[in-house]
Amino acid sequence: MHTKFLMAWLLGLMCVSRVALGGTIADFDRQFEDATLRIDFNHSGDAKTETIAFDRAYKQGTWAGSRTHLLDPFSVGRYVAEFRDLKTGEVLFSKRFDSYFGEYRTTGDAEKGVSRVFHESVLGPFPRTKVRLTIKVRKPDQSQQTLLETEIDPAAYTISREPLQADVQVIPIVKNGDSHSHVDVVIVAEGYTSKEEAKLRADLARFGDILFAAEPFKSTKSRFNLMGVWKPSQDSGCDEPSRGIWKNTAVGTSFDSLGSERYLLTEENRTLRDIAAAAPYDSIYVMVNTPRYGGGGIYNLYCTFCSDNQWSPYIFVHEFGHSFAALADEYYTSSVAYNDFYPKGIEPHEPNITMLLDPAKLKWADLVTRGTAIPTPWEKGEYDHQDTTYQKNRERVNAEIAKASRENAPAAKVDALKAESEQLSKQNAEALDAYLAKSKFVNQVGAFEGAGYASKGMYRPALDCIMFSKGTKPFCPVCTRAITKVIEYYGE
Repeated sequence: MHTKFLMAWLLGLMCVSRVALGGTIADFDRQFEDATLRIDFNHSGDAKTETIAFDRAYKQGTWAGSRTHLLDPFSVGRYVAEFRDLKTGEVLFSKRFDSYFGEYRTTGDAEKGVSRVFHESVLGPFPRTKVRLTIKVRKPDQSQQTLLETEIDPAAYTISREPLQADVQVIPIVKNGDSHSHVDVVIVAEGYTSKEEAKLRADLARFGDILFAAEPFKSTKSRFNLMGVWKPSQDSGCDEPSRGIWKNTAVGTSFDSLGSERYLLTEENRTLRDIAAAAPYDSIYVMVNTPRYGGGGIYNLYCTFCSDNQWSPYIFVHEFGHSFAALADEYYTSSVAYNDFYPKGIEPHEPNITMLLDPAKLKWADLVTRGTAIPTPWEKGEYDHQDTTYQKNRERVNAEIAKASRENAPAAKVDALKAESEQLSKQNAEALDAYLAKSKFVNQVGAFEGAGYASKGMYRPALDCIMFSKGTKPFCPVCTRAITKVIEYYGE
C-alpha cells in the first residue's frame, strides 16, 4: 500500500469514525468527575467454572479516556464491564477486555480441574452518583453471562483515596496534548535498579522512536501521549523459573507464564496498577530489562516486551497489537500453552483472523485484492516444513539452556547455547522472509490458511504481517484498520 494512499485512507477512516461515535462533554460532566474509578477484582476458576469477586475500588488521578466516547463500540474481547444508572438502567460507560484468567482456563491444568485465582482491574470515569457495575463474559455460543454485579457508591468511605506512591518517577517521552483527546500510553519500567537509570531513560527513548516509526502510529503520532513510569527494582532483570533464576523486582514479571517458556507476564496486578497510576493511561506497556526473547499481550490488560533482544523492536510493536487493538496471533507453527483457544465452528471475535465459516461474508471482504481467490492458495507446504523444523531445534536448544542454567553450568557454556538460539532464530526468520518474498501473493489481501495457532481451518488476511512473523515489517491493511479505529475511539 503506497504511503500517500495509506495516509489519505487513515484520515478518511478517522472522519467517518468521529461522526459515528458521537457524545458530548456536557453529558460527561453531568454524570462523571474528571477522575478515575479503578475496580479491582479476583477472577477464578478452571476450564468449566468461572467466578469474579469484587476486591476493592479506588479513586485515582485524572480520567485518561475520552469524555465523548464512553460506550465501547467494538465487538472484540471476551469480557465487558458496564456502569449503569441505578434509576434508568442506562449504560453510562462500557469497556471490553480479555483477561489472564481467560487464557488460563484454556490450559491443560485448567482442563484437569486445577482452580486458580488471578487479580485483575477495570478502569472507568468516576461517577457522581451511585452506579451498578456489571462484568459479563461472552460464552462460546455468543450469549453473555453476568459474573459480577454490584453497586458502587462514589461517596462510600470504603473507596480508597490513598496518595499515589511517592517513589515512582514519571518520565515524559512524547507529550502532544490533553489526556482526554489523546491516546495515553505508559511504559512501566520493570527490573531496572536505581543504578540503571541512564539505561532506563535511553531504553524509553529508543522504544518511543520504534513505536512511531511503525504505521499507523507514525501517521497518528500527534494523537498520542507516551510516558515512562519507573519504580526502582531491588534486582535487575526478572524471574526465569525454568532456568532457576529468581529476582525481586518492582512488578514481579516472569518468563514461563502459563507454562510457555517465552511468555512473559506478571500476576502482581495490584502492584502494576499502583505504579502505573502515577500517570494517566489508556494502555500499559511493561518494559522488562532483559536480553532474553519474550513478551506477551492481553487486550485492554497490558503487554510486555524484553528490552535487549535482537527481536525486541518486533516484540514491542507486535504485543501492542494484542493489548491495544485485540489483534490475534497469526502464526501457527510454534508451541503455545493453550488448548483449543479458538473452539471449532465459532468465528473468532478478533478482527484479523477467521474460520471462514461463510466465505461470502468475510469480515475484511472490502479490503480483499481484486481477483484474489477466497480461500487463497498460497505456497504453504514448504513454509510449514521449514518453520516446524526450526521450532523443534528451538525447543531443543531452549531445553538445554534451562538445564544448564539450573545445574549452574559454566557461564561460557550457557552463553554459547544462548548465542546458538539467537543465531537459529535469525537464520530462520531470514530464510522465511526470503521464501515469502517470492510468493505471487505478496502485498495482496485474501484469506490465507494458517493462523491463530491452527494450521488448518483458520485464516489470516495477508501472506505476511508483524502479527504473523518476526522482523521489521508492517501491519497488514486489515490490522492497520483495526488499530486506527481504536486510536480514533480515544479521541474527542
